[in-house]
Amino acid sequence: MSTVLIATDSNSVFEAVDSALSDGDRTVMRVRAGQEVLPVLKVRDVDLVLLDLQIGNMGGIATCIAIRQEQGFDRLYEVPVALLLDRDADRHLAEEVDATDWLVKPLNPIQIRKLADGLMKQTSP
Repeated sequence: MSTVLIATDSNSVFEAVDSALSDGDRTVMRVRAGQEVLPVLKVRDVDLVLLDLQIGNMGGIATCIAIRQEQGFDRLYEVPVALLLDRDADRHLAEEVDATDWLVKPLNPIQIRKLADGLMKQTSP
């Protein structure tokens, strides 16, 4: 069983991701704030992290930076991180923070599934 962690305060974003990815082999776990991501990653094995660009006072960019810093200090396992961007022009932000990949909202279920399947395949043993 694999786990996808999504950080979003938007019910519609969560519902789109959950409906595209939840099945018998994969669960989607949600947190509503960026600062909740690292504590979850420290106690649970997560196969993919999806970060909404705009979430509360610690958005996707800051959260991705925090994850990469913890990985750089060997305090966190390697996990693919994808950003859910508001517009195509935000791609450079995802590249700057070393996001593994990204999608631009509005989200398409086929794109979500393709992104998750591809990223999780790259990291599976």
